[in-house]
Amino acid sequence: MSEHAFTRTPTERDLRQDLLLAGVLLVSGIISAGLSTVAGVYGKQQAPMWWALVAVLAVSAPLAVRRRRPAVVAIFIALVMFTSITLHVPEIYVTNVALFIGLYTAGAWMNDRRRAMLVRVGIIAAMFIWLIIVMYGDALKEADKADMAAGLLSPHVAIMMIQLLLNALYFGGAYYFGERSWQAAAQRDALEQRTRELEAAREVTAAQAVALDRVRIARELHDVVAHHVSVMGVQAGAARLVVEQDPAQAGRMLAGIEDASRDAIRDFRQLLETLRSPGDDLDDAPSTFELADIAQLAQASRDAGLPTEYTVIGEPVPVPSTVGVNLYRIAQEALTNARRHAGMGATADVRVRYAPAAVELEVVNTGRAVGVLRPGLGQLGMRERALASGGTIELDPRPQGGFRVRASVPLKTVAEVSR
Repeated sequence: MSEHAFTRTPTERDLRQDLLLAGVLLVSGIISAGLSTVAGVYGKQQAPMWWALVAVLAVSAPLAVRRRRPAVVAIFIALVMFTSITLHVPEIYVTNVALFIGLYTAGAWMNDRRRAMLVRVGIIAAMFIWLIIVMYGDALKEADKADMAAGLLSPHVAIMMIQLLLNALYFGGAYYFGERSWQAAAQRDALEQRTRELEAAREVTAAQAVALDRVRIARELHDVVAHHVSVMGVQAGAARLVVEQDPAQAGRMLAGIEDASRDAIRDFRQLLETLRSPGDDLDDAPSTFELADIAQLAQASRDAGLPTEYTVIGEPVPVPSTVGVNLYRIAQEALTNARRHAGMGATADVRVRYAPAAVELEVVNTGRAVGVLRPGLGQLGMRERALASGGTIELDPRPQGGFRVRASVPLKTVAEVSR
């Protein structure tokens, strides 16, 4: 899975919510300013009410763009709050809420994480330094009024400690919740990215499976068509040549064409049944072909006019149906090519050898010398079948003329396939 940089971008819905939030805080701030003025939260030092209304507007209006300009909004609200408290503006509640939201937004929506940390830490540090200076000055004034030195155990200092604790919780909460919001959004984005990649991988896998199925279908069709049509073509041509001189021989050849057509129909029907069965793999589909059926291929080759010898060497051992089908098809393709390309007077020799470590199939034919080996679908299909069985295959022209096909499947691989 490829890594990507997470960038958080507000949606239209987010921007509409920011406008609503700014409106709610503006209305709440106006009410709070009126009540605070009446209550006299700063006593005789309290500023006029219209200052409070200006402060409320100054802290609520920027929230309408808080997700688009989080750093600017947080710093601006912090400056307004600093000025408001210094001038004893009678509105402190909505201002505190606005600063909390500004700090939270900087942590939750700033894509530059280093800048987000610096902005929040800078605001918090400046506020604490300013708060400590103000509180210390107030403590000295209270001590002068009481005609006593300010100490750690004085009531005013105790109140200051409580205020420091509350401010620590206030700023710490804004920092923590903003950071958690960013991390949660990053995790959701990573999960969505993984989901998209898995979906893309699933589509690629499905496409590959379809491609492999098409290759296997093409291979089966090639084996069936090439073999049976080749047999029928050779026998039809031979029957045409001898029909007048030897009608009986021509009749036998025509009977061979009839048998080949029935075999072709049978193979096509079996292939269609396999394709209509959902979930079946062509390579694992039930088949009537086994290694022993190669003897029938040799007989069909003789009937088609190519003298073919068939020999089994060694003690036969059971092999999986997949291996049997693949070796059968390799022998079928090799004999088909021999009939098509070897020429008049050619012969073929088919050998199935059960060696101690492998099962081998060898098809050798005489005939025309092959100058340049031109790979075709038949050779490609033979190689694919050998590899599908866990074996190897050799396709070599013979120096004295003809061609040699030798496929070998290790017995260890055969045993593993059986399990």
